[in-house]
Amino acid sequence: SFKRCFMSSALDVLELGDADFDYLAMEQETMLVKFYAPWCGHCKKLAPEFDRAATRLKGSVRLAKVDCTTHSETCGRFGVSGYPTLKIFRYGRDSAPYDGPRTAEGIYQYMKKQTGPDSVLLRTKEDLQAFVNNYDASIVGVFSGADSSRLAEFLKAAGLLREQFRFAHSTDLQLAEDRGIHSECVLLFRPPRLSNTFEDSVVIFKDYLTIGSLRRFIRDHIYGLCPHMTLENKDRLRVRDLLTAYYDLDYHHNVRGSNYWRNRVMKVASKYGGRGLTYSVANKKDFLSELEDDFGLGTSDGGELPFVTIRTRLGHKYTMREEFTRDGQSLERFLDDYFAGRLKRYVKSEPVPERNTADVKMVVAESFDDVVNDPDKDVLIQFYSPSCPHCKKLEPVYRELAHTLYYDPKIVIAKMNAIDNDVPLGYDVQGFPTIYFAPVGKKDEPVRYEGGRELRDFLNFLKREASHSLVLSGSKDEL
Repeated sequence: SFKRCFMSSALDVLELGDADFDYLAMEQETMLVKFYAPWCGHCKKLAPEFDRAATRLKGSVRLAKVDCTTHSETCGRFGVSGYPTLKIFRYGRDSAPYDGPRTAEGIYQYMKKQTGPDSVLLRTKEDLQAFVNNYDASIVGVFSGADSSRLAEFLKAAGLLREQFRFAHSTDLQLAEDRGIHSECVLLFRPPRLSNTFEDSVVIFKDYLTIGSLRRFIRDHIYGLCPHMTLENKDRLRVRDLLTAYYDLDYHHNVRGSNYWRNRVMKVASKYGGRGLTYSVANKKDFLSELEDDFGLGTSDGGELPFVTIRTRLGHKYTMREEFTRDGQSLERFLDDYFAGRLKRYVKSEPVPERNTADVKMVVAESFDDVVNDPDKDVLIQFYSPSCPHCKKLEPVYRELAHTLYYDPKIVIAKMNAIDNDVPLGYDVQGFPTIYFAPVGKKDEPVRYEGGRELRDFLNFLKREASHSLVLSGSKDEL
């Protein structure tokens, strides 16, 4: 990770435009190009991270940027339709989209793997030892010769997966004989810093080698019993139900101290194998804002002891309220309660309003079920952000809609602050305002509202989707 004294400069990012893109890009063996617009909020957030990564990658990978508001010809040629768009170029050719992390550290790690060969050739056992003695895991193929058909397949897989994993190969079977293997195989070496007594540090792949089978093998074994979760790999780990212990973890400067609590998690985890829960450890500082937002962690909570959470793949959240004891007993009690279904889910919610008499009903996470999932009422629910200008612009129309339908007993017009309340499952909220309709009889299949923002647009939508004939205020006539 970056030290605070590490100086970075926007000057390390090459500025390219319509006039010189092809000429300058062709000089770079590997180049990461950011296509952006100066007004774009995501671009502004990325800029300092991109600049820091450029400084750190100086001499190995060039980072460049193109302002699409003034160089639209170049951006159009490479199919740029949103900002920021990042692409990897090799000698001026659009080689691949960049789909890695957007942090300086993540960009650095991802692009370092873009340099050099897809798989490093190892000639001696010393080469092998030096390669696997790394901060990250290593995948090493051992083959009978340069003309091996399995080697060809292995190199194809390395070309496809090099952004995610480190690959090396040897054409000398003797490199694997120390492990009692005398035939072609692939060895997965877990990082030495994560070695432990609960699992093997090397896993052997002997099945029929295809790109697909090797990819599955790596996916199933790379992380082991209790991986180190980072900002870069968190999305890959969170596809499963995941327990995480957050503490002052630092594998760069304090391997032994970092493994102290990890070994305690693993000891307990080994007793609960095969029950569908995976385990990890993480640096609390890396995830502090997420823990505060998603789990209500106060900055003073926990002190030096780990803060333990479970986040299921469906988004359900649980926190261990008891202090983490060094004998692991409190973690065992937490897991017993989790598997027995005794834990109360953690839900981030504003207080339920005491008075909710306005035409537009205020919903919070704690009251969502009672209001939006009321089996007898159709509900239109707007998810908003208090700082969103589009939400403020919609406000008078939305109020008028609620007023117009005030006398309809079977419909509710509601809204929820999606910043300070957890959004329930089944509702995809990426921007604001996002509006859904939850009709009677189909509460588990809410309909996303994609129509216009005028009163008549909403009324036409509700007339079409509602489970009953609408009643308008004033005359109480049915629509």
